[in-house]
Amino acid sequence: MAYRICKSFEIESGHMLAKHPDKCQFPHGHTRKVEFVLEADTLDQNDMVCDFKVVRDTMAGFLDQYDHAMCMNTDDPQYSHFKAAYGERIIDFVKTDPTTEVIAKVIFDFFKTRLAEYAARADMRYPIRPSLKVIKVRLWETSSSWAEYSEENL
Repeated sequence: MAYRICKSFEIESGHMLAKHPDKCQFPHGHTRKVEFVLEADTLDQNDMVCDFKVVRDTMAGFLDQYDHAMCMNTDDPQYSHFKAAYGERIIDFVKTDPTTEVIAKVIFDFFKTRLAEYAARADMRYPIRPSLKVIKVRLWETSSSWAEYSEENL
């Protein structure tokens, strides 16, 4: 048996899917919910898997870059126009369409790295144990559609 927690955030973000044969190739946005699921076999000294503030503190700045930004494939014919017009509000996906699946993996990879960096710090306000596992990142595109990335075989 294991304990699991989930911390969620909401962001407004857009994307364009250059490889898509239909309407998704055009600029459009989503109210996205990002869920971070963590697991531990036992609870820590505070009777928690991990304090939710750890997730917030490690991810808030990273997720801010996606808020009110447009994710684009650098091969999109309109990429250079959008990049020139909107600068850092265009998030580059090199030769890859920024599908919800792709974005979920980017967020997962960043979170896993940042969590390991946090765990290695000597000044942790909210200690985490080495046994803490990042199970998955689930990224909602709409209220009825999501994609998730996990390194676990669930």
